[in-house]
Amino acid sequence: MGSDSSSSSAHSAELLAQVAALPHLPGVYRYFAADGVLLYVGKARDLRKRVSSYFQKDHGGTRIGLMVSRIVRLDTTVTRTEAEALLLENNLIKTQHPRYNILFRDDKSYPYLQITTAHAFPRVAYYRGATDRRQQYFGPYPNAWSVKESIAVLQKVFQLRTCEDTVFANRSRPCLLHQIHRCTAPCVGKISREDYARDIEHAVRFLRGDHSVVLGDLQLQMQSLSEAQRFEEAAVLRDQIAALSGVLQQQSMEVGSTQDVDILAVALKGGRACVNLAMVRGGRHLGDRAYFPSQVQAALEVEEASEVVEAQEPATRSAVQSVLHAFVAQHYIQMAPPPVLVCAEPIDPDLLDALGEHAGHRMQQVMQPRGQRREWLDMAQKGAQIALARLLAEEGSQRERTAALAQALGLDAVQAESLRMECFDISHTAGEATQASCVVYAEHAMQPAQYRRFRINDITPGDDYAAMRQVLTRRYKRVAEAQMQDPAAKDAAQAEGDARKADIARLPDLVLVDGGRGQVAMAREVFTELGLDLSVIVGVEKGEGRKVGLEELVFADGRPKLTLPADSAALMLVAQIRDEAHRFAITGMRAARAKVRTGGSRLEDIPGIGPKRRASLLARFGGIRGVEAASEDELMTVDGISRELAHMLYKALH
Repeated sequence: MGSDSSSSSAHSAELLAQVAALPHLPGVYRYFAADGVLLYVGKARDLRKRVSSYFQKDHGGTRIGLMVSRIVRLDTTVTRTEAEALLLENNLIKTQHPRYNILFRDDKSYPYLQITTAHAFPRVAYYRGATDRRQQYFGPYPNAWSVKESIAVLQKVFQLRTCEDTVFANRSRPCLLHQIHRCTAPCVGKISREDYARDIEHAVRFLRGDHSVVLGDLQLQMQSLSEAQRFEEAAVLRDQIAALSGVLQQQSMEVGSTQDVDILAVALKGGRACVNLAMVRGGRHLGDRAYFPSQVQAALEVEEASEVVEAQEPATRSAVQSVLHAFVAQHYIQMAPPPVLVCAEPIDPDLLDALGEHAGHRMQQVMQPRGQRREWLDMAQKGAQIALARLLAEEGSQRERTAALAQALGLDAVQAESLRMECFDISHTAGEATQASCVVYAEHAMQPAQYRRFRINDITPGDDYAAMRQVLTRRYKRVAEAQMQDPAAKDAAQAEGDARKADIARLPDLVLVDGGRGQVAMAREVFTELGLDLSVIVGVEKGEGRKVGLEELVFADGRPKLTLPADSAALMLVAQIRDEAHRFAITGMRAARAKVRTGGSRLEDIPGIGPKRRASLLARFGGIRGVEAASEDELMTVDGISRELAHMLYKALH
């Protein structure tokens, strides 16, 4: 197949024969290393032509050369069309995390605006989570602020309720929101069901971008009421029209179109990339959100031979196209795309067709927008540049902090570059719901995916020393066992390619504990029993008056205390990690405490109340407090709750 000896000699004859036998069909290919690690996933219009290109020349010492030299196994999947190959490729990238592909982090935290249409008087609410067909959802929105701002607009213009159903059901007089003209008080009958339904319909149309239709309906209704001499009702509509007109004047509107649009801008600098996504829904610009992919530099060099960049574009432009392609493919596989994407660089038409088919509607790309869309694209590009500059500045600052701490502790530059720290904190409320946290700092950044919480049991409530002993023993017992393993067994474990398991099985360079001599002494006892190195233990002790910036470092191996200047970069890093451990511990403790106090476990302990009945009860009454406030007759209105069970339930809760 024409391979030169310098590139093919490193690969087995079996692998090269497999490459030569590939069909001239569209599909997806995957490269694996000897240890089973997935190196790269790609798609091809012609599998044989595309895969052969990797083995037909010497890539030298480049990243693509390093990757190709590690390939020992090849898997391919033939698809019917290139569009199918695109979807499969990016599904594999999202789920398998290949080492040489551009990876965008899964972000399932998009918020929605929910209208609870299953209720007689629907509620407008901020919502995250799985959607329910019985309700209406608008979004997704780029951030929580944009949802809450939209809810405020709906309250101001249409005066829709935002209270919980349990609050609504138990009101006897209007709340403050009615008094300040933000709610029509349907809870106490201040508005009819028909009039409230009309306001809901107008709100839905507004969210969909039918602003002129809403204004026209309101004006016709006002005129009709005026002619019928119902002037007070007409005045209410007049105020609504004025409020809506004011809102529309403040919004960034797209003249002549209410299509949903996403604007995409890419910035590259310093080996990092940023994709800024701005969302326009119903003609309203809702804000933007920045995404920072990982493995950019390595992936771009490998993808130089891919079909996305075969048009001989300038290097920077081709890199932008690769990043944009990766984002569009990975982001919109799990997030329904809008019908229009606005961006400065072309997106693969096959990708747009595949995503449109996947979403159930045609997708269009606008590359040279005019008017309002041009302004949106310019704003998105500036936002991408600003966000990337901020990221690079933060990363530079974090590197400086890591280097400063390493220097203060007497570590060399090599150790500073690979410094890994784990920090522990204990949190409880007067001994209740004790939780321990372990947060991880590595590669000059916090690593949330590696955080762990430990539920502390079988200790005297409030005994922080016993809690610290338990969490350190549970965390580092496996490390001690791993150190006693045969070296060959450890090498075999590392060959599995699970970096997270490897990190858990190794002793970090520093173990920070939030506390002074007492906590450090407890950590020293645990490490002595486990046979681990005491020099890694460092306590973060409050300074004089327990003031921030006066902390001192306490060592378990007998070294004297270390007091760092208040403006020290090393102290800033220690405080950052300690504060993150405290935050993570206290949020876990509050969640555990709330679960006990809300009574969820009380329902679970009642015979005859299984998961389905428990869910029905909580949904019917809006939470455990609503269940507790319900009478036996009200409890019987829930499916599956008989008179006997209602009596037992009422008795158990009271």
